Amino acid sequence: MFSVTVRDHLMIAHSFRGEVFGPAQRLHGATFVTDVTFRGPELDADGILVDIGRATTVVHDVVAALGYRNLDDEPAFAGTNSTTEVVARFIAEQVASRIRAGETGADEGRLTGLVVTLHESHVAWASYECDL
Repeated sequence: MFSVTVRDHLMIAHSFRGEVFGPAQRLHGATFVTDVTFRGPELDADGILVDIGRATTVVHDVVAALGYRNLDDEPAFAGTNSTTEVVARFIAEQVASRIRAGETGADEGRLTGLVVTLHESHVAWASYECDL
């Protein structure tokens, strides 16, 4: 299995509902280093899994759409806590949609998996993985 990872970052504001979150129930900011890993078993005729430039553009566009926003106000997160795990899944779903629309230039079916990892700090991160 081959993989290619591109990186971006994301700055958001949000709050959480529930005593388990303690002081994070109040509005606070978060900065995530965002890694998106594209996976597939085969390379194309040029020896690449996915065009890194196009993959970077797709990831940047998805991440930028959330950047500098209060996720409490975003319809995509209505009724749910926008935890790191939930945000990772949202980003994965958005990137997967763009892969299926052909925006990465990868041939149909060459990309078979996707992993989005949001690094909260140098010691903590969460990931969401999906099949394509």
